[in-house]
Amino acid sequence: MTLFAFRKSKKTMNGFLRIKQFPEWYAVNPSIPARKYISGNLQWYDVPLISGYAVAMQQPIYFMGIMSGTSADGIDIAIVDCSEQRPKLIYFCEYPMPQKLREPILRLAEPGVDEIDALGALDRALGKAFADAANRSIKASGISADSIVAIGSHGQTIRHRPKGVDGSHPFSLQIGCAATIAEMTGITTVSDFRRRDIAAGGEGAPLVPFVHRELYGSSDQPVAILNIGGIANITYIYNKGLLGFDTGPGNILMDAVMLSLSDGRNAYDENGELASTGNLNETLMTELLNHPYLKRRPPKSTGREAFGSEMVDKILGWPEITDADRMTTATEFTAITIAESCRFLPEAPADWYLCGGGALNGYLTKRLARLLAPANVSTTHEIDIPPEAMEAVCFALLARNTLAGENNTVPAVTGATHAVTGGAITPGHNWLKIIRQIQ
Repeated sequence: MTLFAFRKSKKTMNGFLRIKQFPEWYAVNPSIPARKYISGNLQWYDVPLISGYAVAMQQPIYFMGIMSGTSADGIDIAIVDCSEQRPKLIYFCEYPMPQKLREPILRLAEPGVDEIDALGALDRALGKAFADAANRSIKASGISADSIVAIGSHGQTIRHRPKGVDGSHPFSLQIGCAATIAEMTGITTVSDFRRRDIAAGGEGAPLVPFVHRELYGSSDQPVAILNIGGIANITYIYNKGLLGFDTGPGNILMDAVMLSLSDGRNAYDENGELASTGNLNETLMTELLNHPYLKRRPPKSTGREAFGSEMVDKILGWPEITDADRMTTATEFTAITIAESCRFLPEAPADWYLCGGGALNGYLTKRLARLLAPANVSTTHEIDIPPEAMEAVCFALLARNTLAGENNTVPAVTGATHAVTGGAITPGHNWLKIIRQIQ
């Protein structure tokens, strides 16, 4: 295993590697002594290596992922060790989004709101909030900041227009200043993951299926990873093939309805308690299911622009139903749109693994288990990663590939003409060290 997962093993002459400083992290052959040479002020070693290759001994290789989803209710931090063949989650923590930031995020994310000054200030403020969460996680985890190679920050999506507006260029905009993160943590930061894929003709989303395939692509049966964030997306893995797309709303409508019904006291329907007491309004459901996005075939992605305030107002303004019925219908809408997405898959998955905040909604998961039967429905806890940590883990691993110069997108998922290396790199204090180690 190399010092970084992306460093190439070096072929040596007669089983020796000539180096200037004896490195403890090389796997040396203990049966053959190293040769030391001194010439004036210079010294070097010929180090005997196992199998004639420079292979580094296993040491932790940490990457951090930062995720703030469509609902803008929290900042997720994951630290992942990439030194093994299978990445391992070392630390995860969720931090609430500061209330002074959440309201302007939601306001700015609404189509039609175009405040450049507000966007610029919020970009910096979010970068500071992300960096504060990263530094707190580093301290809490006991892992040295110097041992973290890079941070992968998805950022906060303010606008996602994969088809453009009225024939204009497609774009996707995330904020959360990467320069501020790199400055405050000292760690090289990878951000802006979507634009490169969009430049190649893709939609820039969803991005997590690339990592889902790495983590769960060994099953002999078709498997679905269902991420229920603000928007729900599915990764379908079969015969080493891969599909993925946004199914429609995840938590975004449920959270907005609950926030309104509780006069701002509750940001979400905890465990689906209110939804579990109401009744489905079929007339409203029929109206919601008429949304044109649901009829589109993949590749496709969506956001608050399609499932935002207009749809929330429709649910809240529907006449002669109770508040519980509104919440039940909003929740059922998420469940039905997920279940009906199966028509775009080659065959029904044998197993569904749920992740994202929606996986913690007991009522929603029960409805999904019934709608997706006879498939097994569980969470990614069953396959080693807590559901709420999954997206942050994914962006840690996407950042790893960015630094390696390796592809981290899937054209079959995004619709791009070819796979690309997504992400913009903002050097931190450790940048020179990274450059030396990947050469």
